Amino acid sequence: MKKFLISLMLLLATVVFTGCENASSAIDNKAVENKNVASDQAEVNTETAADKLEIYYFHRTARCRSCMAIGRLVNETMIDRYSHDIKNGKIDYRELNIDDSENGEIVQKFKATGSSLFINRIINGQDNIEQDTDVWRLLSDEIVFKQHLLDKINSYLNI
Repeated sequence: MKKFLISLMLLLATVVFTGCENASSAIDNKAVENKNVASDQAEVNTETAADKLEIYYFHRTARCRSCMAIGRLVNETMIDRYSHDIKNGKIDYRELNIDDSENGEIVQKFKATGSSLFINRIINGQDNIEQDTDVWRLLSDEIVFKQHLLDKINSYLNI
């Protein structure tokens, strides 16, 4: 019985530490993480409507409760409000497991290292990738979380 409890505790610790490794550092490193575009690329005015948006929620195989909640809230927002834009190709929305080797190229492009939400505004063929770390602090209020995401996406689409 003692071996079972120790094994269970080790498994739980592994899930917590590997599933959320990016959560605490994401907030601390916001300024660094938001500069995911090439250094020679000009800053893009948010008033310029994106030709297309790529909205990707990255996660690991092992996920904590917060990671799963963010995935659920992003998914609900995208399906409830943007299903038409997803169907017509204006928005490419995906939830991607960074541990899955078939996602390796896109994980590398976005430099995703754990549970994270990225939005890429494609304007005139140029990527404008940013990580939205605000979702972590807004997680405790579903309405505010969803409104934040709606406001951001609508501003990028100029709607």
